[in-house]
Amino acid sequence: MSFINYSSREIILKIVYYGPGLCGKTTNVKFIYAGTNPDARGKLISLETKQERTLFFDFLPLSLPKIRGFKTRLHLYTVPGQLFYSASRKLIMKGSDGVIFVADSQRERREANLISFEDLIENLAAYDMSIDSIPFVIQYNKRDLPNVMSVEELRADLNPQGKYPDFEATAADRNGPGVFDTLKSVVKMILLELKKGGQ
Repeated sequence: MSFINYSSREIILKIVYYGPGLCGKTTNVKFIYAGTNPDARGKLISLETKQERTLFFDFLPLSLPKIRGFKTRLHLYTVPGQLFYSASRKLIMKGSDGVIFVADSQRERREANLISFEDLIENLAAYDMSIDSIPFVIQYNKRDLPNVMSVEELRADLNPQGKYPDFEATAADRNGPGVFDTLKSVVKMILLELKKGGQ
């Protein structure tokens, strides 16, 4: 649920990047940070271990053009992918306006994707939400690596009915193909929901 601050005339939208450990959630957020005008972005807060894994979340506020006289701000979060951080993931999901599920395209990560996807569904259910009731987009990341599953295989696992927008991406590539497309898609969905709610 978006946070609207009427005194400062600001709408804050919370978008959560979800997925298994080391799938590229943090890499997505870092790429967005690097590719955003410094005047439009806040500070990137990242909590990492020595193994380059996000312990709790990355938090990156981004400014968008005004909507009906209100400043719009995106808060991008990532959840820790490791299974033992379940409580942290659940807490970070609270109040989400949109979710991006980042799947690791490598064949050996198939089970990790499926476990994380089930975990997402459970954590949304804890807040009476589902991937059908919230703006939801899937990203198939690491498309540049050897031994990747085909998009058809990934869809069969995660998006069999093709109900959700999905994108191929390579967040670690210096051009970051698919990274901004994924983010723009979920933002557009959130803004459409906001517009519907305001009518």
